Amino acid sequence: MTVSWIVTGLGIIVSLLGYYLTPNAWGYGILGFGLAHIVLGILDMFRQPVRDRDQSR
Repeated sequence: MTVSWIVTGLGIIVSLLGYYLTPNAWGYGILGFGLAHIVLGILDMFRQPVRDRDQSR
């Protein structure tokens, strides 16, 4: 869960950096990269760990 929060937090920071650079093509790329990390970090929070899935059978 801690790793998910770190990925999400870094995604927010990178997205803000990209937002301030948006008139430039690099800004849009950096913004998209940061937004992807935010989405992946949030999705990882809902994932069930492998060891819990194996014991639930």
